[in-house]
Formats: sequence, C-alpha cells, structure tokens
Amino acid sequence: MSFQKTALVTGASRGIGRGIAIELGRIGCRVAINYAGNAAAAAEALGFVRAAGGDGFVVQGDVAVSADRERLVAQALEAFGRLDLLVNNAGVAPTVRADLLEAGEESFDRLFAINLKGPFFLSQLVAKQMLGQERDAEGFRGRIVNITSISAYTASINRGDYCMVKAGLAMMTKLFAERLANDGINVYEIRPGVIATGMTGGVKEKYDKLILHDERGITPIRRWGKPEDIGRAVRAIMEDRFPFSTGAVFDVDGGFHLHRL
Repeated sequence: MSFQKTALVTGASRGIGRGIAIELGRIGCRVAINYAGNAAAAAEALGFVRAAGGDGFVVQGDVAVSADRERLVAQALEAFGRLDLLVNNAGVAPTVRADLLEAGEESFDRLFAINLKGPFFLSQLVAKQMLGQERDAEGFRGRIVNITSISAYTASINRGDYCMVKAGLAMMTKLFAERLANDGINVYEIRPGVIATGMTGGVKEKYDKLILHDERGITPIRRWGKPEDIGRAVRAIMEDRFPFSTGAVFDVDGGFHLHRL
C-alpha cells in the first residue's frame, strides 16, 4: 500500500542512508535527502527514490552545526508540512585508526560532534516539532530511528572514539524513547553489522576473510550486509509494524550478536 508519509534521512546520499531512502520510496514516502558534501550523489539518490515510487528533495547540511540542523528541519517542513520520521544515519569513521593509548583529540572531537552531538540536538529539534503535530492514522505524531552499529558493544581498541559515540547513540535511543512514549512518538535503534559501503571499503579484505573464509565466520549468516538490509528495517518501522515497541534494538547484523561456542 502506498501512502504519503514524510521522512528526513541524514547522510542519505550514499551507503546505508541511500538504502534507507530507497526503501522508504518503495512505500511512497517523500524523503528529504540530507548530504554534507556530495551533491551529485544526493541527486542520484533522489533519482533512485523517485524510481522506487517515492519523491522528495535534497538538502545540504552538516548535522554537527546548529544552524544547519535548524535549516534541515525548516526546509523539510516547508516542503512537506510535517515530519513523520527522522532517521539519524549521518556518521563518519575515525580519520586515523589509532591505538587507544595514541588516539588524539581532533578525531575524538570530530566523531562526537557529527555522530552524537548532531543526532542528539537534531532529535531534540524534530521531537519538539512532532509534539505539535496531529496524530496520523496509526495514532503517531512521529517516529525517530537511530542507526548505530555493532561497535556500540564491541570493543575495537584502534577506534575507541567510534565505539564510544555509537554506545552513546544507543543510550540516546533509550532516553528519547522514555521521554516521548506518551506523546505518540516511538524511538528505535537499528544496529547494523558489517555492511558493504564506502566506509567499509578499506577493510574489505579483512572482513571477506572473517565472514566468508574462516571456518565458522564471525556471522552465522555468511555474507556481507547490504544497505537495503538496513533500509528494510526502517521501512518496517515506517509501516508501523512495531506500534507496541519503543526503545527497541533491531540487530541487522547477520547474527553477529549471538554468543556462540
């Protein structure tokens, strides 16, 4: 069934964000495709959303910057009139993978600004807007989805800053879920595993070995994840498949989270 719900997806020009935007397009959503620097990739993503059956527009902005966050929301509301879904997907990897005892402040500050501070204050801004919206046909004023990572609980000592911000984003999900539950706004965490994107391109050989060639593999499902795997999870939330869940964690990781002997 096609319906004209609306979404703002940060970091939607490529990778997981693009996969999410396309899947939302498949159910007729209008999507604000946020990008930081690659306008051509964002325009291409919008083309894929339209080909899938949706619509939308592209909007440049750095989620770490307050004025940009305000502009993202203002432009989405100007185009759509309301926001049914915010997906906090934008994120960056460490500039340099450094041992925990050698890591510097520059990478630390950059990751916290983009991957945690930005989503926190963007969620705050959007939640205030959603509180003033009428409830939709399913009884919701809105939904917020945070894209975290298996790094939220898996220690990688050469990128501790990344693990810490993802763990912070996981707690942020619980906090907003508790605060907004009685207001018709459900909040969810989607926790991807190893996904084939530009961000993981530099470690492809390492994870090919760990996933495909080791005797057991680090995941019971022996393949790389795809952006559309994450997109389908967000799509299910937008379709209100989980109306009695908030603060929930959806592991989309090929079974990585299982403790195995």
